[in-house]
Amino acid sequence: ANPVAIQIPIGCEKDFEGVIDVIEMKAIRWVSEDGADFIVTEISDDVRDEVESLREDVIAIASEEDDELLEMYLEEEEMPPEKIKAALRKAVLKGKVVPVLCGASARNRGVQPLLDAIVDYLPSPIDVPPVKAVTLSDDEIEVGSDEKEPFSALAFKLQIDPFVGRLTYVRVYSGRLNKGSYVYNSTKDIKERVSRLLFMHADKREDVEYVRAGDIVAIVGLKNTTTGDTLCDLSNPVVLEKMEFPEPVISVALEPLTRGDEEKMVKAITALSEEDPTLRVSMDKESGQVILSGMGELHLEIVTDRLKREFNVGIRVGRPQVSYRETIRKSAEAEGKYVRQTGGRGQYGHVVMRFEPLPLDQDQKEHFEFVNKTVGGVIPREYVPSIEEAIREAMISGSVAGYPMTGIRAILLDGSYHEVDSSEIAFKMAATLAFRNAMKHCDPILLEPIMKLEVTTPEEYVGAIIADLNSRRSHVEILETKANLRVIVAYTPLSELFGYATALRSLSQGRATHIAQFSHYKEVPDKVMGKILKAV
Repeated sequence: ANPVAIQIPIGCEKDFEGVIDVIEMKAIRWVSEDGADFIVTEISDDVRDEVESLREDVIAIASEEDDELLEMYLEEEEMPPEKIKAALRKAVLKGKVVPVLCGASARNRGVQPLLDAIVDYLPSPIDVPPVKAVTLSDDEIEVGSDEKEPFSALAFKLQIDPFVGRLTYVRVYSGRLNKGSYVYNSTKDIKERVSRLLFMHADKREDVEYVRAGDIVAIVGLKNTTTGDTLCDLSNPVVLEKMEFPEPVISVALEPLTRGDEEKMVKAITALSEEDPTLRVSMDKESGQVILSGMGELHLEIVTDRLKREFNVGIRVGRPQVSYRETIRKSAEAEGKYVRQTGGRGQYGHVVMRFEPLPLDQDQKEHFEFVNKTVGGVIPREYVPSIEEAIREAMISGSVAGYPMTGIRAILLDGSYHEVDSSEIAFKMAATLAFRNAMKHCDPILLEPIMKLEVTTPEEYVGAIIADLNSRRSHVEILETKANLRVIVAYTPLSELFGYATALRSLSQGRATHIAQFSHYKEVPDKVMGKILKAV
């Protein structure tokens, strides 16, 4: 899609005071510090030629979508703004152009025209094609934005409000929902009651009696619905798109400053983890510290800041720690036998297993497979789930440095049981022993998270930035030009990116920006692994 300027700024930086609407040929100036009040005036003569030139460009693009407008353009007739906007909207809906507007969020300038542009140019719910959904019998169907269809909606955000309580934000795809009615959560197979329906207007709320297809609403009363769940009609259950949340790659340790802070911290972290499904909380058994895990350094900085600012919790934050993983390079077979006799009923479990490395496919949801290849009932079927559960539990702490293991296929080959003494616990113990025995011969290794890093910078800083990336064990994959800027795409170990935002500002005099997101796990080089093991 091509950008098309429909506004130009009046002034810049601290002197930015308004915008010129290219289509309306009017100047909009903000007269209050909070950005609430503005005046509309005629444009000055010194910029009229520039604005008319930009308006010609907009009309040329818009006229491609409207024959009547094209005819007016060719005959050099005056064109009403409404017709230009309607034609430009068609181009936007087809994905041909992207309107560009101006504003300053810190001073709330440009907000009102931006909201108007959203209404004027972006698609409404009836403009977009039906979404795909599946029934409970796995039949794929289409859900259109129609109030007469059965109700369906997707929960996309949770918020803990200090006055209202738990708010569940949903986007209604079809049908109608009334206050006080029941909905079916098809993701969790539960029924929930809708206590209140609220339209959220910044910090103001509007109670409504019902919502319909296309609405975005906050629901009060849903106790078990979480982000990504589908809500639907009880008699017409469907499941909409499922959200997949990546595993966290970085952690920090939290310690409360006082006993009172400890209680507040537990409540606050519980509330934040409900709101943010990419946030994980665990307890370090040795130190007793709370371990907070997230998607990046900035992510955890924001969360810890919210704990202090919004929840008034006094905490001490440890240094960020990378979430390494462990895997194996070789296959191995091992036996595990657990036999205990204590006078009464004993314990007996015996398994023979093989462990193989599994390719770490980035698109794969889970990097673990369990295969049961036993025949002839050598191990009763009711004990097999316990064996799989034991392997999963054993993988939580690897043999190299105690990090979680991934990329393993566990194959149950053989075993034996005792009619009286065998139990689920005995087979869990036997499977754990087999796993530990096999890991001694599987050549376990350490994996580190690799981030996809995209740096946008002016040309003159490219050399210094690439040199810095190379010093951080980066693999630069793409170097391209966009407009008058250079874009560098590199794959960099997360452990090398701590403090990178500050370093990049220093290298580019504050003119470069970067985006980092998790890409994949990769084997840690031997030199680096030695340092990691010393630090553990």
